[in-house]
Amino acid sequence: MLRRLTVLIAGFATAACIGSPASAYLVYVSNERDNTVSVVDSTSMEVVRTIDVGQRPRGITISHDGKFLYLCASDDDTIQIIETATYQIVGTLPSGPDPELFVLSPDGKTLYVANEDDNLVTVIDLESRSVRAEVPVGVEPEGMGVSPDGKTLVNTSETTNMAHFIDTATHEITHNVLVDSRPRFAEFKPDNSEVWVSSEIGGTVSVIDNRSREIKHKITFEIPGLREESIQPVGVRITADGARAYVALGPANRVAVIDAKTYQVEKYVLVGQRVWQLAFTPDQKMVISTNGVSNDITFIDVATNEAIQSVTVGALPWGVVVHPN
Repeated sequence: MLRRLTVLIAGFATAACIGSPASAYLVYVSNERDNTVSVVDSTSMEVVRTIDVGQRPRGITISHDGKFLYLCASDDDTIQIIETATYQIVGTLPSGPDPELFVLSPDGKTLYVANEDDNLVTVIDLESRSVRAEVPVGVEPEGMGVSPDGKTLVNTSETTNMAHFIDTATHEITHNVLVDSRPRFAEFKPDNSEVWVSSEIGGTVSVIDNRSREIKHKITFEIPGLREESIQPVGVRITADGARAYVALGPANRVAVIDAKTYQVEKYVLVGQRVWQLAFTPDQKMVISTNGVSNDITFIDVATNEAIQSVTVGALPWGVVVHPN
């Protein structure tokens, strides 16, 4: 039985440390099963609001100015726009069928959406709220990553087992890179040099050189007492200095901490059950995991790589994004 991380002393100590205005954040969590978004205050580590949204919410992100949340309402075949000041749904975007995951361009003007059912990436202009392009990709697209310079988009297709490199100026695929089974997520290093692609069933993270578009390393995981098939990498986040990476390991109930230069696993952090996606707080002092089966999120201290506290949210938490309060 996974130990719940609700030690009050640690929780209060953390709240005191992050309680300054510069470190007060709101954490938005999409709950896939009960069609809600939970709003968690990072200082009190409590749910302060629950927003009713569309059916099967998964991917979630926020505009650069923090005014709007964008949410994949997958079973409604749309992306909902939520105003953060009022928590009201104020519009929708033409996402295409079954939007699952998306990524916002560095300039905040374009949303790139994976449409799982029709094997497309939909490119949405946020100013006009219209579709700019549709890019055919492999079967069951999901993972989405965009380079820091905004020039390259990477989509992963779960069934084709490929990372598709797409030129954002032409909306054409320039390279297809074969990775391990069921790739779920793509994350660029901040210096634009690499793309990390997690493979859920393959149990690896492929490190792809962004210049040659070839795999330069594969990261594997080994946790004593766990079967190999229970270690399933999904969400990936890399620190702004490019020094460390965090990888959610699904039913292994752990987040792997990796030296992003040597590719060595430094630690496995025990969190909730079926850890799925990850998000940093803006100051990168915390990384937060969504734990689907235990219906909670876990705050991890980046300085110590210790799980500080878990917070119960809605049913089957999936995506997470954080913004200053």
